[in-house]
Amino acid sequence: MRIVIMGSGGTGGFFGAKLARAGEDVTFVARGEHLRAIQANGLRVKSALEGEFEVRAPAVERLDGLPPADLVFFCVKSFDTEPAAEAVRPVVGPQTGVLSIQNGVDNEDKLGAILGAGHVIAGIAEVFATIEAPGVISHGLLGRIRFGEMDGKESERVRAFLAACGRAGIPAELAPDPLRMLWEKYVFLVAQSGMSALTRCPVGVLRALPETRAMYRRLFEELVRLGRAEGAAIDETLTEGLLGRLDTLGPGAFSSLHFDLVKGKRLELEALQGHAVRLGERHGIPTPALAALYAGLRPFRDGRPREAVG
Repeated sequence: MRIVIMGSGGTGGFFGAKLARAGEDVTFVARGEHLRAIQANGLRVKSALEGEFEVRAPAVERLDGLPPADLVFFCVKSFDTEPAAEAVRPVVGPQTGVLSIQNGVDNEDKLGAILGAGHVIAGIAEVFATIEAPGVISHGLLGRIRFGEMDGKESERVRAFLAACGRAGIPAELAPDPLRMLWEKYVFLVAQSGMSALTRCPVGVLRALPETRAMYRRLFEELVRLGRAEGAAIDETLTEGLLGRLDTLGPGAFSSLHFDLVKGKRLELEALQGHAVRLGERHGIPTPALAALYAGLRPFRDGRPREAVG
């Protein structure tokens, strides 16, 4: 299967390396030192679960002149969705699927507006992997994928990618209700990423304190109401399920939003907490907990302010 990995960071690098190791025709899109390292030495994965391995596969900065892909594995940061969608145009043929593995619930609409809705496949990944050094991916936890066509049908292209995942040893499943899948992830992610980033505390601390646990509940409840207003088949019982999931996380778990904040990087704030606040305004649904979370993180959206101290 001809697969283009658009965004070869932790998530794209890890899954792309496993697909390449299994013999799929993989091309990585990267930039800077990471690109040059992959081109010179291949991509190395250091996995706490699967050991260490290295793959050699084409790595490029631009896709001009390459043949159409069967599937584009699209996993850039949400604030890069539009420019990255333009960048993959050269390899999007009539039947190419563009599988979005991104944070947020509006990336699929953005991709559809640029590339055509018929190309878009929704997906989520459960994995913790980061770039340890140029050309090196560190994998710590999980490594599963769920995905599906936006209409929920089992197309030939999603079945083909499911088979490729099987050959690569990637646990994967098709989602019959992609909108519900996206929102179930979004509800948990907005709350957990926001709370860990705002407090700079891991989940073990946050879930043990009555005040912060109550804040999680308020966030889940507000987000569930937003999801239902958007047509997602979720209900109030999701809140209790997600509180239970909160208790299963390792006590030291943070989030990528937290790590980006402490490193002074740009945040996916607008795709997560900001989008939720705007949905509340659009639907006339009060979101006081989400608004407080968003306001507390807003000064760091574009990186650490020069005036910040401590």
